[in-house]
Amino acid sequence: EGGVLQVSAALKEGQVTPTQLCQRCLALIRSTKFLNAYITVAEETALKQAEESEKRYRRGQPLGVLDGIPISVKDNFNTAGIETTCASNMLKGYISPYNATVVQKLLDQGAVLLGKTNLDEFAMGSGSTDGVFGPVRNPWSYSRQYKEKSASKSHSEDEESNWVITGGSSGGSAAAVSSFTCFAALGSDTGGSTRNPAAHCGVVGLKPTYGLISRHGLIPLVNSMDVPGILTRCVDDAAVVLGLLAGHDPKDSTTIQDTFEPFELPDFTDVSKLTIGIPKEYHAPGLSGEILALWSKAADLFKNAGAKVIEVSLPHTRYSIVCYHVLCTAEVASNMARFDGLEYGHRSDMNESTESMYAATRREGFNDVVRGRILSGNYFLLKQNYENYFIKAQKVRRLIASDFVKVFRSGVDILLTPTTLSDAVPYMEFIKEDNRTRSTQDDILTQAANMAGVPAISVPAALSERGLPVGLQFIGRSLQEKQLLTVAKWFEKQVKFPMIQLEEVKRLDHDILQHQKSASFS
Repeated sequence: EGGVLQVSAALKEGQVTPTQLCQRCLALIRSTKFLNAYITVAEETALKQAEESEKRYRRGQPLGVLDGIPISVKDNFNTAGIETTCASNMLKGYISPYNATVVQKLLDQGAVLLGKTNLDEFAMGSGSTDGVFGPVRNPWSYSRQYKEKSASKSHSEDEESNWVITGGSSGGSAAAVSSFTCFAALGSDTGGSTRNPAAHCGVVGLKPTYGLISRHGLIPLVNSMDVPGILTRCVDDAAVVLGLLAGHDPKDSTTIQDTFEPFELPDFTDVSKLTIGIPKEYHAPGLSGEILALWSKAADLFKNAGAKVIEVSLPHTRYSIVCYHVLCTAEVASNMARFDGLEYGHRSDMNESTESMYAATRREGFNDVVRGRILSGNYFLLKQNYENYFIKAQKVRRLIASDFVKVFRSGVDILLTPTTLSDAVPYMEFIKEDNRTRSTQDDILTQAANMAGVPAISVPAALSERGLPVGLQFIGRSLQEKQLLTVAKWFEKQVKFPMIQLEEVKRLDHDILQHQKSASFS
């Protein structure tokens, strides 16, 4: 599969050097520029990091599995010396004085940071269509699989209007991994922002347990739900990256205190001892027949392998999206107060008074989506509304979390659900509805895991009739990432998800990594 572990082995054996690998990825970024996956490409620093890595390999002292491996990072993580914009005018040109903890940990392992990836402004959205740098295009729009399917349907329509979205808000990271420009990428996940684009782009998207990975340096959206997410091309790679990122961080008081033991996933798993729960509430309105069928097929896979598959109920699921909206906007309103034009970021030229400078700065700096969420959040937090909205939503959140606890206590090991209601929609169709309507629909299957703080992973399961990826979601018990990823890896092995066939990418690959006879490099 051309995953992290395979490439790491190739680096150790000297079949390819970190610099060659870095140059190949940079060349791919250039040739796939039209995807708009990256906001900033840090070419110079990346080549420097690759050079340092090469010296370590020559001395036979690589720092670890990730040494020399090209990665990219969503543009809402602070990176010292590299611009961090959150895809907003508010932070255009902002260069952070420090690295986010997760970024620092990757660099300490010798990873090569290629650049910062595109997103919805301040990570608010489910399409990666609402940032100031324009929408991200799903690499599968240009795959042979999709082209063959869409060509037969419409001859008149040009490719220009046919391309589909990546999902969001970490769409740039998902597109980057899916189009082979990097081997792993960081996203963030507040209500599904890593899992949703992973499903649409045919990659693995892991949202760890809340507090397992440090949020220090991740520009906050909803402090009580945000988790850095991991995007890779296979489950093993997600486990590798998780092992290097997880653990307590003195700079983030919400990280868990216990030491985290990195783990390797077994190649063979006996799933017959497992109980898989199928939550009936996830049979949501709007779920496509195709995804429903795939979900049943996946349940049968487990059943046929001897696992116990039972229907379970998470009764408060139907209130969760409303509850999520209240809590999410309230925390957004509070978090966005820091962007006042005084310390950093955009500042308006309006200088009649401080008040008018504040107002103009925020009007110019934020898009409508962000402003809309700030407005509704402040409404929910008004003294006369606080009890009725914010406090009530907190109580419902507790009920949602205890739904999960009850199901897991009853002996269920893992929950199996869809990740998205359908495969990726064409951009032209997606923008017919506003961001809020879209996010409400698209987060419906993913946000409950954020409210409960439990780990969840989206794994590519099959191609839809339109030749686009569909993912299924596994939800695990709190801090039981090892069990979750073991089951995900077993599933991945059973479904043998097809490799994306990108014509342009093939030619470039051919030159450098001839020795790698793996699918992605063939």
